[in-house]
Amino acid sequence: MQLLQDILKDVTVLESHGPLHVPVESIAFDSRQVQEGVLFVAMRGVQVDGHDFMARAAEAKAAAIVCEELPADLAEDVTYIKVNNSGQALGLMASAFYGHPSRKLKLVGVTGTNGKTTSVTLLHKLFRELGYHVGMISTVQNQIDEAVIPSTHTTPDAVSLNALLDKMVKAGCAYAFMEVSSHAMVQQRVAGITFAGGVFTNITHDHLDYHGTFDEYIKAKKSFFDMLPAGAFALINADDKRSPVMVQNSKADVRYFSLRKVTDFKARLIDNTLQGLHLEIDGHEIWAKLIGAFNAYNLLGAYGVAVLLGEDPVEALTILSSLDTAAGRFDYIVSETEQITGIVDYAHTPDALENVLNTIQQIRTPLQTVITIVGCGGNRDATKRPVMADIACRLSDKVILTSDNPRFEEPQAILEDMQKGVKPLDFKKTLSVLDRREAIRTACMLAGKGDIILVAGKGHETYQEIKGVKYPFDDKQVLQEALQQLGK
Repeated sequence: MQLLQDILKDVTVLESHGPLHVPVESIAFDSRQVQEGVLFVAMRGVQVDGHDFMARAAEAKAAAIVCEELPADLAEDVTYIKVNNSGQALGLMASAFYGHPSRKLKLVGVTGTNGKTTSVTLLHKLFRELGYHVGMISTVQNQIDEAVIPSTHTTPDAVSLNALLDKMVKAGCAYAFMEVSSHAMVQQRVAGITFAGGVFTNITHDHLDYHGTFDEYIKAKKSFFDMLPAGAFALINADDKRSPVMVQNSKADVRYFSLRKVTDFKARLIDNTLQGLHLEIDGHEIWAKLIGAFNAYNLLGAYGVAVLLGEDPVEALTILSSLDTAAGRFDYIVSETEQITGIVDYAHTPDALENVLNTIQQIRTPLQTVITIVGCGGNRDATKRPVMADIACRLSDKVILTSDNPRFEEPQAILEDMQKGVKPLDFKKTLSVLDRREAIRTACMLAGKGDIILVAGKGHETYQEIKGVKYPFDDKQVLQEALQQLGK
């Protein structure tokens, strides 16, 4: 329990009505969670405005209500606080409510279009191997040491985030590594959080359905580095042409990593095979289990973070060379009978798909056929759909367009958008199979001995979202079962 006046210390209050010496048992931004002693924060969401539910919160005996607009009629037994931005206020109050847990460990955030999950997973595994208690917040799952906590968002809401960080502190975590999404920055989910450092992986077109324009998407990513305090580090991928923009006017100590330029942390890709990567990093040669040039960046970024946090470079590289990737990130199987390689990857953006397919092109033999199964999510950026199809056709021998997570869109309409990106010369090698399970089975039927099947888009996800319902669906499991059933 905390007093309202203490929770509000870092919040700019425009108006207050009622006593501030009020005990607060918990904080909620969903009116259905409000009961006596709960502080309700009225948030403006994409679909719902919490201000419409202030009366309900008052009736449920909320301890106080924080809002951007006061209601016409104020309940007599409820304290009202008016602020300029409810999202920012929620983050600041949640941090104060839990005793500012981000200040009690070293928290590093990773942002960018691709590579966030792999980066934080590598860092979590690395620092565990170094002997620390470590927390992780990622798209795939959250972890405190080896204990797994289910994940619902890339970056949790402010209350859940601070509650999770508080658990990490109580578990003795010295470090925590988390993904920071562009949505989280716009929605102020990390307001009040203190970061020891931040990493920028790369930026390509994504989430334009939410941000509207690419410039706004860039601004959202940049705002993370704007909030880093003096004394924190900002580790930036110098090979991304927009890297200078990210750290303009940042107070953090800016460092760079690169595969192409002389920077603070430099790597050279010696060899890239299906068995792993042969790299030279800062003069030391290592063999890593991860596959693909994009993973060379993820490994180099994780190494840079370790060194900036004071770890021994050689020890960090030795451990990194033994680590596996995150679930659903270039996750592959090889069938027993016909030695067909099946690759499952979360590639759901044009850049990610191109990276994965370029990697496959680099490691394939001339006799291997590459079959790509790809779809696009519903109620998301539709402009990337034809681009994804074009990339798949350009870098594959056969392509099967299928359903991903259609959400509330019609799957056929999504496929028709993708088909617009298929050039006339590629018609013959392209199929459209609406049912994802059947699409994977079709690819397995088409595959011959030693061929490569890429199932792109869903990666670690174990469901398919259709009309608001999540049905069980695991790409890797479905792929394995299809190969076994066909005797391949």
